[in-house]
Amino acid sequence: MSLFSQSKPEPLATGILPSQTIRTFIDAGKIISPVEVADDQIQPASIDLRLGKVAYEVRASFLPSQSTIHGKIRDLLIREINLEETSATFSKNSVFVVPLIESLDLPADVWGQANPKSTTGRLDIFTRLITEPGEEFERVPKGYSGSLNLEIVSRTFPIVVRTGMKLNQLRFIRGNPPSSDGRLARLAGRERLVYYEDDDNPIEPQIDRGMRVSVDLQGNGRSNIVAYKAKSNAPPIDLDKVSYYDTDEFWEVIRSPGSKGLILNPSDFYILASWEKISVPPTYAAEMVPFDPSIGEFRIHYAGFFDPGFGYGLSGIRGTKAVLEVRAHEIPIFLEDRQLVGKLKYHKMAKEPDKIYGPSIGSSYQQQGLALSKQFKREEYAEQESNSSPRPTLAPPQLITG
Repeated sequence: MSLFSQSKPEPLATGILPSQTIRTFIDAGKIISPVEVADDQIQPASIDLRLGKVAYEVRASFLPSQSTIHGKIRDLLIREINLEETSATFSKNSVFVVPLIESLDLPADVWGQANPKSTTGRLDIFTRLITEPGEEFERVPKGYSGSLNLEIVSRTFPIVVRTGMKLNQLRFIRGNPPSSDGRLARLAGRERLVYYEDDDNPIEPQIDRGMRVSVDLQGNGRSNIVAYKAKSNAPPIDLDKVSYYDTDEFWEVIRSPGSKGLILNPSDFYILASWEKISVPPTYAAEMVPFDPSIGEFRIHYAGFFDPGFGYGLSGIRGTKAVLEVRAHEIPIFLEDRQLVGKLKYHKMAKEPDKIYGPSIGSSYQQQGLALSKQFKREEYAEQESNSSPRPTLAPPQLITG
């Protein structure tokens, strides 16, 4: 063999690309931005994308196709809004398309998957990433080179937005690593993935096309609040405000129905919590999916990404509840305590990230219970939860005796 021959380079690891790889993409011009990408945009397994300088209000949403986004905007345009000079209020159920600051020039073997950020989902803001052109919402094809656009529909509250706000996030994936029940069972044999709330003891996960996630309608020893229902006709929410708004101006408290069931009213929006406390090891990321995609009348968890380290024990944490953003559409939906509402799928990271979800990187929900979005005063609903003595609720939900 020639002294000058070289061994073949090792193949690149497949899986979701970690924070350190995202930084190399920025340095190499694979993620392109005319404005410097801030370090707090880079999450353990994704990058937060920023709204650009202009928004277009359009008459209707549209299906993805090979035709250009700008052509669709031109045909459907109601008005153009400058987001750079001042903030703008997006009214409820109106459709807006906003070109994002970041664009992409991805390697040929890398594709992307987008999702609303947790705070976005908890405010019932529906977002979908659109490539130019593109045949699927929320998906960036392999080797994509071009601009990114975000469709935004706020379903419950008017929202105040401006240039630079971060409403969605994008994961990068190399290859198509399987997310099988066998792989998940082997992971569960090595790591504790589910904990019981009252004593922090691990419990055996129930695995069938993902890990079972059920709803908590009992509360705990500190509180009997099990849900919040969004009020109609609430004032606008400025997404930049943190711990600012009074909860009772926007949300109705729902207390445990005990042995009774809870009916979700059509078109209302609810915040509930999982019965299980969930843990995601640093070498994996997770995603909440419907347990039955054929159930078109019931939607949970708009913001389905769980980062590496979510609820993990690096800081002595034994699991964290998943917050469920729930909407029943055309018909009422009856929920019972510990009823199956979703499945959590675990996806392998290509490499362990150098940032792990938690307070050290500014993560807002690592030790959450039933938590509203960060715009609301934490001390208000913390006090509500600590006071478990019965008191009247605002517009209590319809109950069914069991």
